[in-house]
Amino acid sequence: MRKLTILLNLAIIFSSCWRNGDMDEYKGCGAEGDAKRADVRKLNRQKNRYDFPDSGQINHSITLSSMLAPGNDVNRFSEGDAAEITGFVSAVKVGGYESCNCHATEPQDRDTHIELVTDNLDSSSKDCVIVEVTPRLRALMAAKGIDWSTSALRTALLGHFITVTGWLLFDEEHVREARNTAPGNREDWRATCWEVHPITAIRILPSPSHSVRL
Repeated sequence: MRKLTILLNLAIIFSSCWRNGDMDEYKGCGAEGDAKRADVRKLNRQKNRYDFPDSGQINHSITLSSMLAPGNDVNRFSEGDAAEITGFVSAVKVGGYESCNCHATEPQDRDTHIELVTDNLDSSSKDCVIVEVTPRLRALMAAKGIDWSTSALRTALLGHFITVTGWLLFDEEHVREARNTAPGNREDWRATCWEVHPITAIRILPSPSHSVRL
């Protein structure tokens, strides 16, 4: 566990100094995936980006609390921003068969969905923000000896407070499943369509602190 935690935290260093090669096409899947609609192809390009944000691109006004705040949030943030948010990990799951990944079936070729909530007492809450590790970022980290497989992330992160850095994205494919865009819908399973996607750095916090901005 300690070794894996160290490797995860080293990813912060690599994310700030490493300039990776061209991964527009990954395992035969282009950045637009296999989507047919133009709007979904555009969304997939955002999901499949693999550049790392510079410190000046991080909007530090964005917190988990601001992402969870109720109300129609379609225009609350800018997708050009990067974010750094802290929360409690309530779930770590293999993502579905999605067009961004050309409907890949193997877990390593699908996104990892991490659910963040504000409090460890709310670990079953639907008031969560989804943050995601993508296959491209997983491969870039693997090249540096860092294991971002879903199973490794679940072992290391579940039940801990973490800080993630990455690109802000509004996943419009979930507008009918999020509290802020479909209030009162029984099928809602998340608070917002805003995500950190892809994640470019993960830091495990040793313990909750009153100074942590949620």
